[in-house]
Amino acid sequence: MKLYQGMGPNSYRVRIFMAEKGITLPMANIDFFKNEHRSPEFLKLNSLGQIPVLELDDGTIITESVAICRYLEETHPEPPLFGTDAVSRAKVEMWNRRAELVIFATVGNVALHTEDFFKDRLTQFPAFAETERQAVPKKWAWLDRELADGRPFLAGDSFSIADITAGVCGWLGEAFGMEIPASLTNVQRWNERVRSRPTWNA
Repeated sequence: MKLYQGMGPNSYRVRIFMAEKGITLPMANIDFFKNEHRSPEFLKLNSLGQIPVLELDDGTIITESVAICRYLEETHPEPPLFGTDAVSRAKVEMWNRRAELVIFATVGNVALHTEDFFKDRLTQFPAFAETERQAVPKKWAWLDRELADGRPFLAGDSFSIADITAGVCGWLGEAFGMEIPASLTNVQRWNERVRSRPTWNA
């Protein structure tokens, strides 16, 4: 197998996931600034020109970070990061989706609509980006209220892909000047717990 990856939150999610599993794979670094993601060779792997991409030994291609993580969960089930039974799997899925749709998308829209890097991908609306930027603290405040019950991780007692996704949201927000508000003590405790894991530096 080979993982095509590079800078950015989605590759980071997969690297953290792999580190939690103790998985080591050959990696090919795709340099966006050299337009390697737009090369004919790479577009054969992913027509959207996005990373990460997992190429299996038989040539099968899997794109999208969570899909790659699901494959790795199936082939390396320990430790479980998508839950262990019907209820825990549903809760992990729920929280991972919430992290993606409520926080990740909001932070991501700021970058998509302000950075020159993305100007060829979509029509940018800076005013929309500013609205999203102002909404980010409210999104974290929502999560702070959700974590007020004292549970250690988003989906319960066990670390999961939902924590990876939300943790990377925090990392991405910092990169664009949108830190988690210090007053949100429940989120701050959770964030410190996630970042203290050795896998954070994957």
